[in-house]
Amino acid sequence: MALDGHDLAELVHLRRARDLIDRDFARPLDVPTMAARALMSPAHFSRRFKAAYGETPYAYLMTRRIERAMALLRGGVSVTDACMAVGCTSLGSFSSSFTQIAGETPTQYRNRDHAAIEAMPACIARLNARPSSVKPSRIREAEPGVGA
Repeated sequence: MALDGHDLAELVHLRRARDLIDRDFARPLDVPTMAARALMSPAHFSRRFKAAYGETPYAYLMTRRIERAMALLRGGVSVTDACMAVGCTSLGSFSSSFTQIAGETPTQYRNRDHAAIEAMPACIARLNARPSSVKPSRIREAEPGVGA
């Protein structure tokens, strides 16, 4: 299925918002701020983001935060410090989100042996340490012939 010019332009705008989330995940981000980066209304942005990436903008943001928290916890940072470092202000909601996304509590994750991940090259470790709830992107932008 080839993408038309409108679809490609929309993808560019959605990528700008996704890049904002990836870069500024620790700052307070809300859907209107993300939507403004994508030059869309919040409701339209939320629908199009989910259609493109398979999860809501907020779920994507929380996944980025939890991924970063996992790296901090592997490095020995306390759960409270990891929570604050990734932009969460409530330890309770952070722990709940962490458990939902990672499948175990932050304390359980921190106390687990991470020697295998630490021995891997960083690029491989990032892939293997990703939370299991992350779904692959539904955008087929890297397939040959798309948009051609």
